[in-house]
Amino acid sequence: MSWLTVVFVFLILGGAAIELWLSRRQEATVARLRGEVPAPFADSISGAEHAKAADYTIAKVRFGRVGTVVELALTLVLTLGGGIAALDALWRHTGLAQPWLGVAVIGSCVLVMQLVSLPLSVWRTFVLEARFGFNRTTPMLFIADLGKGLALAVLLGGPLLVATLVLMERAGRWWWLWAWGLWLAFMFLMAWAWPAFIAPLFNRFSPLTDAALKGRIEALLARCGFTSKGVFVVDNSRRSTHGNAYFTGIGRNKRIVFFDTLLERLAPAEVEAVLAHELGHFKLKHVRQRLLLSIAMSFAGLAVLGWLKGQPGFYAALGVPTASTHAALLLFALAVPAFTFFLTPLSSLWSRRHEFEADAFATRTASATQLASALVKLQRDNAGTLTPDPVYAAFYYSHPAPLARITRLQT
Repeated sequence: MSWLTVVFVFLILGGAAIELWLSRRQEATVARLRGEVPAPFADSISGAEHAKAADYTIAKVRFGRVGTVVELALTLVLTLGGGIAALDALWRHTGLAQPWLGVAVIGSCVLVMQLVSLPLSVWRTFVLEARFGFNRTTPMLFIADLGKGLALAVLLGGPLLVATLVLMERAGRWWWLWAWGLWLAFMFLMAWAWPAFIAPLFNRFSPLTDAALKGRIEALLARCGFTSKGVFVVDNSRRSTHGNAYFTGIGRNKRIVFFDTLLERLAPAEVEAVLAHELGHFKLKHVRQRLLLSIAMSFAGLAVLGWLKGQPGFYAALGVPTASTHAALLLFALAVPAFTFFLTPLSSLWSRRHEFEADAFATRTASATQLASALVKLQRDNAGTLTPDPVYAAFYYSHPAPLARITRLQT
């Protein structure tokens, strides 16, 4: 047995074991504290609301364990179980040449993964979310979203895949540098096109019409020296009752987007404070830092893939006897998560630090009291647990635990 096979199996099984262990810890902690509303929230969140949040969290972590097991099994079946090898052998009988052979094999593999994950997606939307009153997605809307997503994957991802396979076949030893440049160009193109052309395929975006709120936002943008292409409201209520806000686009084409469900729940001063927090990420260069990290990680990943592509042992160690460009791409995509999973707590820690810094920025440009009030409302309305397991939160949480975050804002 190859050393790479041993390392891969150890990491993928070890990662799954850690996920399941952390999930059990989270469930036990939340269940134990289900009847105890933390003192700082006692006046704003009722016992019934706290219990609902606990039940929702427990349901999600239990569902997550199913997803962990399914993902583990699927990865092992496709790699060491011979799934990719079988698809490759099947398509080779058609006589297809590259890059179309690679497109067919990769497309078939992606289709298998989508078909396996589809029942989980249906259950999460129409059973789990509906059970707690969050789902508003109709079956027809779900199918429409699925169809649009598939069409976009073919129309946008297809040419990118073909170009990558051609580079891997014909661009020589340094193909991965050209592929990296292609990936960067595609990423920036998508960042530019998404808000104006792609997102409207799924949702309706309307300019903010509340004059008083719009005035507050424009004043905040002026104080922060931030320019955007406008403030929009998205009809997320068609799919869910969860509320959120985000920025989209790059450069001068940035847009501010509020979920309509968020505006229904928060007062204007609270919306202003939430927006000030999001502006903090831009002004403190968090978005730029994450983008640069993503670019650096893609560079390193493609460099490693460039080396692995020429190693015959790489293919055999992961269950594919015949070396090919498409097999290298597939195996790398399936194996990388097993290695990067153990970086999750570092990524989470970095993200939480950014959230605290953005909160501090918001207290200087808006109101700490209003931001705390908004976060409490969002925590209550989205049924987020107030009492997560500390180890689980340290490993996974990209945002600070509610108690720590609210306490810091209040002081």
